[in-house]
Amino acid sequence: MSSKPAANAGRRPWSIALRLTVWYATAAFALVLVATGYLYWALARNLDREDDQFLAEKVQEVMRAIEGRRDDWVALQQRVQTGGTDRDTGRFFVRISRGADHQDSFETRGMNAILPRDVFPEVGMSAHEQTADYRAADGRLFRLRARAELSQGHTIHAAMDRTADDELLAEYREQLAYVLGVSLIAAAGGGYWIARRGVRPIADVTATARRIRPAHMGERIGPAGLPAEVRDLAETFNHMLDRLNDAFTRLGRFSADIAHELRTPVNNLRGEVEVALGRPRTPDEYREVLSSCLEECGRLTQLIDSLLFLARAEDPKTELATTPVDVAAELGVVREFFGATAAEAGVQLAVDAEPGLVLRADRQLLQRAVGNLVANALAHTPAGGTVTLFAGRAAAGVRVGVRDTGPGIAVEHLPYVFDRFYRAEAARSSGRGRVGLGLAIVKGIAELHRGTVTAVSPPGEGTTVTLTLPSKGE
Repeated sequence: MSSKPAANAGRRPWSIALRLTVWYATAAFALVLVATGYLYWALARNLDREDDQFLAEKVQEVMRAIEGRRDDWVALQQRVQTGGTDRDTGRFFVRISRGADHQDSFETRGMNAILPRDVFPEVGMSAHEQTADYRAADGRLFRLRARAELSQGHTIHAAMDRTADDELLAEYREQLAYVLGVSLIAAAGGGYWIARRGVRPIADVTATARRIRPAHMGERIGPAGLPAEVRDLAETFNHMLDRLNDAFTRLGRFSADIAHELRTPVNNLRGEVEVALGRPRTPDEYREVLSSCLEECGRLTQLIDSLLFLARAEDPKTELATTPVDVAAELGVVREFFGATAAEAGVQLAVDAEPGLVLRADRQLLQRAVGNLVANALAHTPAGGTVTLFAGRAAAGVRVGVRDTGPGIAVEHLPYVFDRFYRAEAARSSGRGRVGLGLAIVKGIAELHRGTVTAVSPPGEGTTVTLTLPSKGE
């Protein structure tokens, strides 16, 4: 079932190449077609203009001859019939008619057999001059021009043999057809070469993507030699693979940590129950075993609740019930809650917050985030140290955080302290009741409020964790 989609994915870049080939070939051929069509039109138009100009000049010559030989009509008739000494005899024909019924007319010898009177356009009061094309029975093409001189009662029919022009255009059309045929083949071949060359990088990217598996997340697309557009795609794809690889790594570590954290209380419960059932015991001994089991159940419940909270925090649809919160007052509540624990550990707990600082946030989540930071700070601050809860204004909103005077966090561990189950200690086990999700929950609460969280820990100077939250709870 899976081989067919893979095969289709392999053919897809080449189907794209085929479509691009069609587009390239069509565009290139259309460009050549328009260019050759324009050249043919320009040539035909120039020939028409030259022939019309030739005919117009000949008609003017005839009119001047009529004007000069008005009293010698016989001499004019002889000149027209014989063609005179005109060098265009055989190419140019003229007919001169006089009178309304055209009875008194004469023409170039043989003209009536080729160009009878009725093939010429009609002229009169509405139009005293007309032009037209006419193809004779023998296949020759003629340009016709009819002119009426109403004041003198003359009608002039002039014709020019355009067979040479017609043959020139026919030969030109044949050459254009050859050029267009070669252009179509060249456009198709060139388009296929360009498309194949352009799609090859996409095919390489597709082949690389197909080789990537969860067990081979280190595969990357080499951007060298790729076009700029495909190089951007390859780099974006590589960045995505880096993020996926990091997510797979974190997920694997997270799964191993969950298994470890669940195994410890479950093994404790099982061991205590097996010991209790190994021999008869007194009610007090059973009560002690049940108390220990209840403590382990509480640890499991805390772990499950923390994981469920983190899952909800990552859901983009999660909405907060935000209200205006007096930050200084909330820090005082947290200080009072941890006061006994701090006194027992010999750590001083202080609050340093600007008065009147109001933040729109979820009060319970804000208390939980600050409480997690305080609990973490108390766990790592030796007796005689100080843990300070602080708050102040920031350019991006409001800063809320906890500062301690403990040993700090090594530089190599600092980027990972907000990861789930991550601990800087070499040993995997932690303090009683702690599951390694406190800072991860703090980060989730900050992100739910569209804020950020940072940790700073100069060597030997303690650790400062700061939440920066939008003041209006955007």
